[in-house]
Amino acid sequence: MIEVDKESFDSVVLQSEIPVVVDLWGPKCGPCLALLPQVEELAKEYEGRVTFCKLNVAENRRLVISLKVMGVPTFLFYKAGELVSRITGGEVTLESIRENTEKLLQA
Repeated sequence: MIEVDKESFDSVVLQSEIPVVVDLWGPKCGPCLALLPQVEELAKEYEGRVTFCKLNVAENRRLVISLKVMGVPTFLFYKAGELVSRITGGEVTLESIRENTEKLLQA
């Protein structure tokens, strides 16, 4: 997984040739930290087809606000630089991340 911040977000996420999944997490977010190892496994599974990134909300507040993210965990799904879906809070499960990732590959 690639760690992104306000400097690298545009080049890594918005200008990517392949779909991108962005995991917005916080260092004090228990559910975020619990999901991280599973999400890293998913990243390996989709390697070369989908880029998985993580964004620390505590270190990138302005970017997080500009993305209209109100809480964590939140996952954003991008294709061709466009936000196509998001899941947040209680919607975030490994299954929902996988489903949304598969939709990126189908469209």
